[in-house]
Amino acid sequence: MRVRVPVRRSSLPALAAAVLFAVAGCGSGGESGASGGSGEAGTAAGSSPEAGSGDEPADGAGTDGGTEGGDANGSAEVPDAFRFTGQTLDGQKFDGAELAGKPTVLWFWAPWCPKCKAQGPETAKVAQEFEGKAHVVGVAGLDKPAAMKDFVSSAKVGGFPQLNDEPGALWRKFGVTEQSVYVVLDGKGKTVFTGNLPAGEGLAGKVRELVG
Repeated sequence: MRVRVPVRRSSLPALAAAVLFAVAGCGSGGESGASGGSGEAGTAAGSSPEAGSGDEPADGAGTDGGTEGGDANGSAEVPDAFRFTGQTLDGQKFDGAELAGKPTVLWFWAPWCPKCKAQGPETAKVAQEFEGKAHVVGVAGLDKPAAMKDFVSSAKVGGFPQLNDEPGALWRKFGVTEQSVYVVLDGKGKTVFTGNLPAGEGLAGKVRELVG
């Protein structure tokens, strides 16, 4: 006697959507080029933090665009780009005001992205090469903290700050809609580049131009 096993059809669309998400989320490799402000590098199949969302992060990064504060050097005013706070993956508080005055690289990545992992070695190398002259900060999103920590360990990028931006506050602040994107700012908070650099190629040159 043949027994027919009923198929749960409702699960098929969800599975198909998950596969489409994984393919689209890390499929593009183009460079968006220089930008005078917060740029967009494309969309990741509806997976990226929504630019219009008003959600406030509970424990991750947040923005503070309505107040002026002093940076680590005692400046009376911090550029808008550096007015944010957050928390590193190891639980330490992070104040964006400390970035003011030096070129800064913000590296937006997701734990499941192979392109991001390929960028890891060069990004870590740049952070080490320009230590004391420029800042390099990772901004992790689109997953849970446990997966983010595993990525940091496997990609060997624990030598510079890695922020937990699971809520997507910083992704929205800088107009980032796709993982594996770099945002490079000068010491005054002006965005001079937003885009993807495959394997981090060319990142050192962009920082070197700002350091002088």
